[in-house]
Amino acid sequence: MKTAAIPQLSHMGIMVRDLPVQEKFYTRVFRMLVSDRGVGHHFKREIVFLTADERQHHQLVLAAGRGPDDASTIFQMSFKVQSLEDLRAIRDQALAAGATNVRGLNHGNAWSVYFHDPEQNLVEVYLDTPFHVPQPHGDALDLSQSDEQIVRDTEAMCRRDPGFMMMADFMAVTAAKIRVVTESR
Repeated sequence: MKTAAIPQLSHMGIMVRDLPVQEKFYTRVFRMLVSDRGVGHHFKREIVFLTADERQHHQLVLAAGRGPDDASTIFQMSFKVQSLEDLRAIRDQALAAGATNVRGLNHGNAWSVYFHDPEQNLVEVYLDTPFHVPQPHGDALDLSQSDEQIVRDTEAMCRRDPGFMMMADFMAVTAAKIRVVTESR
């Protein structure tokens, strides 16, 4: 089995009790911008994606649904890798180490593998694509396909979405929005 590169922690998601209050807090205190929002396809709850960096679609995810007595607020831990080969290797290593509920998702803007660690914490390992579609978005990801086929299928799927743009264009639009938010405060 190939040993993958060491993934780097990328972003966090937290479960929240009052989504509007938390959204206001993070957009105000940390000057983050809401980059997307919607109801998750697999996590059937309202999700808000926040960023303060045009190079990252989101740095923080707020997910509705935290109960009044729920102690843990972590929704998921996300780690970034550099290639589909690394993604496959991490998936295989996670399975070998006892990960459960392993599934691949194609978000359009990222290829992800999700799994639960031995204590049932949700972990995502992903890499970015050159495409952007509004989030949340999640089609099945078949990592048995070649890299070339995955890229072709992803681009075709993204181009069918009315919100499609190249990631470089999304980054430019987001940078302009962040400047407006920063200058207005």
